Amino acid sequence: MTSLAGKTLFITGASRGIGLAIALRAARDGANIAIAAKSNVPNPKLPGTIHSAAAEIEAAGGKALPIKCDIREEDEVHAAVAATVEAFGGIDILVNNASAIWLAGTLDTPMKRFDLMQQVNSRGSFLCAQACMPHLLKSANPHILTLAPPPSLDPKWWAAHTGYTLAKMGMSFVTLGLAGEFGPQGVAVNALWPRTIIATDALNLIPGVPLDRCRKPTIVADAAHAVLTRPAKGFSGQFLIDEDVLRDAGVTDLSPYAMDPTKSQLPDLFLD
Repeated sequence: MTSLAGKTLFITGASRGIGLAIALRAARDGANIAIAAKSNVPNPKLPGTIHSAAAEIEAAGGKALPIKCDIREEDEVHAAVAATVEAFGGIDILVNNASAIWLAGTLDTPMKRFDLMQQVNSRGSFLCAQACMPHLLKSANPHILTLAPPPSLDPKWWAAHTGYTLAKMGMSFVTLGLAGEFGPQGVAVNALWPRTIIATDALNLIPGVPLDRCRKPTIVADAAHAVLTRPAKGFSGQFLIDEDVLRDAGVTDLSPYAMDPTKSQLPDLFLD
């Protein structure tokens, strides 16, 4: 399978950034995409809403269902999944993209921020998988793809921002557990992580990151497409890196993904 035509994707946090890029790549195939995100009205700090994303997806050739959904809220997630199934007849793919970030040490991490990260990242990924799973099990080629790094217990990734690392690694461990439980039932449960920092609007909220040394979200989108078009059976529990996926798919030149091809890209967190 090389196309997502007719497939239904439930993507969290798809109103902007990497989530939207994954949605647009699937839309070019003619996929159905449920945009599950909180951004219902414009935010001056973070452009993009579920409605603007839906318009882009439709323009790219897909079918869009914008759903205002806070994945911390169980009722909202189940309602969003039900709306998706009603609109498109099922769910073939869950992309756990939504994530909260706070890159600060212990003394500079308010508990409100700590709780937000745990609720959105690991708990949200688990909840969305739980809600989507009955429908995924009915799909001919079901996938769960979570934007999470390879698991690591190296203290260097924990010391600087324990709260965020715990939340992000939580997504990784949820992936491990779901893969072990549902992989034998034919559901591909895998994680994808960028080799380099990706230039998204959210980076504007983190001072000091030079955008010209980042890559575009399209590299993650193309890698996700390569993963999601693979046969699901026997393909589970993998922690994949975007550029490795693309090289395995025959892509030899990654320079078009660079914001500035003349400069080296900065490595992302959690990768040696």
